[in-house]
Amino acid sequence: MTIAPEAPTRPAVPKFLELEITGKCQFTCPSLCYAKAGPTGGHGSMTTDDWKRLITEAAAIGVRKVQFIGGEPTMHPDFSHLVHHALASGLDVQVYSNLYRVKPEHWELFEHPKVSLATSYYSDVAEEHERVTGRKGSHAATRANIVQALRRGIPLQVGIVEVFEGQRTAQAREELLDLGVRTVNVDRVRSVGRGQVHVPSTKDLCGRCADGRAAIMTDGTVTPCVLGRFLETGNAKTDGLAAVFNGKRWADTAASILRPLAPTAGCTPADSNDCDPANTEACDPAY
Repeated sequence: MTIAPEAPTRPAVPKFLELEITGKCQFTCPSLCYAKAGPTGGHGSMTTDDWKRLITEAAAIGVRKVQFIGGEPTMHPDFSHLVHHALASGLDVQVYSNLYRVKPEHWELFEHPKVSLATSYYSDVAEEHERVTGRKGSHAATRANIVQALRRGIPLQVGIVEVFEGQRTAQAREELLDLGVRTVNVDRVRSVGRGQVHVPSTKDLCGRCADGRAAIMTDGTVTPCVLGRFLETGNAKTDGLAAVFNGKRWADTAASILRPLAPTAGCTPADSNDCDPANTEACDPAY
């Protein structure tokens, strides 16, 4: 009889947190957005003080890095304040921005040595990119700000999501590499949010959600990752992060996620380069 190897123990406290601070965004992404964000989106019930308390607790319990996401995180009225608070708490920071509009003060923030950027890019052809974003002019603006980030020496990774058949994803990747982007990953639409084509399930996940990472929604709900947002494990606003990560719901949810049948080279969920909506080339669904 063959005995399957025991699954590795998942750490109680993730080292990496995705903080979804707003559902507001300049884009509509009608066939893609996992968060169903858009111009009419709100900032949720988590106040700035709630986010500050969460960030302080995250640093205290062993989290090492946070990623500010949305929506478009820079549209939160206290975005800069929250990033500064995370840095002051000793955390590394990544900002996942669409890079459509970047304020001068945000460029200064992005140049901090403990801050990095991530963005999405869908095609080397403007019409295709804007078909995904639902916003005219978004291709030229995002491309120009990618070039600006590179010129400033800001660490940048770019994800490309294949949304429709025939999309020029390969050409977009080559263009980005030619521009000087060092990390470019290609993924496909997952069945979450506006990309949903069937009831979301753990089969859509890479198998390593809750393994070194977690996500916090705009109301404080804690999930294994932004793509696993349908798996609620508690609420950081009402219960606190430590209580959630040491609770039965978190442990049971982590155990319910199907692990890969074999390790996938390069899939490192505790690093924000993988297993997020646009940077999951190495982390395909486990089944």
